[in-house]
This record gives sequence, C-alpha cells and structure tokens, in this order.
Amino acid sequence: MNHLDSKESAVPDKLTLTDFLRAKTVFIIDPIVTFLAKYRLSPDTLTVAGMLAHFFFAWLISIGQMQWASVAMFIIVPLDALDGALARKLGRKQGGFGAFLDSTLDRFAEIILFGGFISYYVHQSNELMLAVAYIAITGSLMVSYTRARAEALGLSAKVGVLSRVERYAVMMFFLVLNTPHIALIFLAIFTYFTAFQRMHHVWQQSRETADDES
Repeated sequence: MNHLDSKESAVPDKLTLTDFLRAKTVFIIDPIVTFLAKYRLSPDTLTVAGMLAHFFFAWLISIGQMQWASVAMFIIVPLDALDGALARKLGRKQGGFGAFLDSTLDRFAEIILFGGFISYYVHQSNELMLAVAYIAITGSLMVSYTRARAEALGLSAKVGVLSRVERYAVMMFFLVLNTPHIALIFLAIFTYFTAFQRMHHVWQQSRETADDES
C-alpha cells in the first residue's frame, strides 16, 4: 500500500451534500445530459453560462429583491451539475482545462454574487454588514483554496460543514426569508470554520505520512 492509500484509509472523507445530491438526482440529470450530448453542446458553454447567471442574482440582491434572488438561484444553480456530467458523457478527459475552467469560474461566480450583497449594504450605509460580507466572501474563497492546495499536494480536503453546495443552500434559505444579514453572519462564521476543518484534515494526513516514513 502506498502512502496516499494509507492516508486515505486512515483519514477517509465523509460523504458530502454534493455527493449525496449527485447520487439522488442522476435520474433527472442523465436524460438532460444525454439530450445535450446528442447535439454536442460544449460543457464549457454551460460553465460560462452558469457564471454569467450570477450577475443576475447579484443584481436582484443589490436592489433588495432577496426572495426573487433565492428563487432564481434555486432554479438555475442546480444546472451547475450539468457541465461535469456532460463532459463525462462526451468522454472528455477528467482534470483537463474544463475542470480548471469550472473551478475558476465557480470562484468568479461567488465573487460576483457577494458583490450583490456589498452593493446592497453600501446603499444601506451599513458598515457592519459590509465587514461581515467581506469576512463571508474571504471565508468562502479560503474553503475552496484549502481543498485546491491540498489536492495539488496529493492530499484530500473534501470535508467540512460548508462546501459550495451548502453555502448556496444557506444563502437561498435565508434570502427566501428576506434575512440576508443572517445568511452572511452564518457564512462568515462557518466558512472559516470549514477552512480550519480542512486544514486539520490535511494535517492528519501529513502526520500519517510522517509516521509511515519514520
């Protein structure tokens, strides 16, 4: 058994909400993906369209239409799962440019989305919530960075309470209740908590590697 296998068996990743939803929605996604693959639609087109949709979400938030923003996100955000599934259906190489583009535009999408909150609170002259929004967006980016950096080192960091799907679920839930401040406070706290969870998970794996090499 190599070191990586040993680490993964010693510190296994838990099933995430993303994994659960992907497994439970195959019967919905597969027919759609099969149809799109028939017409050779590029997965990258879906990736770009998903990112651009965040300008619409951000605009709705910026003008205070929180509930409509939640509805729009509920309808459009799940389509984000289609690009990866379509790439697999078309037999594209996993981990190529498409995966890089998807991950990069996901980060741009979150930046755009949080820009809507920032714009809203600028108009509200609410400096406290601007600070909370800043903490929430930096925390969200750090959650993604910790996983990317870990995987670049050959380790795993697919753990934590607020992965991307969970973050969007929190936003949609509190936006439909017209309480964006609660969403941001929740995200500000638990994104950093998740980042530290991932740091601890990577530390456990690196410690196991050190034990194996000693």
